Amino acid sequence: MSAITTHVLDTSRGRPAGGVPLRLEFETADRGWQELGHARTDGDGRVKELLPAGFALQAGVYRLTFDTEAYFAAQGIAGFYREVAIVFEIREPEQHHHVPLLLSPFGYATYRGS
Repeated sequence: MSAITTHVLDTSRGRPAGGVPLRLEFETADRGWQELGHARTDGDGRVKELLPAGFALQAGVYRLTFDTEAYFAAQGIAGFYREVAIVFEIREPEQHHHVPLLLSPFGYATYRGS
């Protein structure tokens, strides 16, 4: 399992959000972004392998961006947010970091998971 994982729950349907495209990036010294990985959530709304095998997590700022427009369009729903970007800082890279997203067509919430 990656040192950074995520899952998406569609609160409007009361179930996991499968098929959500997302990418993980790391903030570089010049404040740009370097892509580390990309995936789609599985049928349980989870991504367990987001980082490349053997990747050594380091302290710094990371960004998870979820393509919510593509997810809702696949269901024939016009949502309000095209994407959701969660920017977070890792201070203890030896720990596992789980970043869940609670999603509906007109709102979202996130928190540090376990």
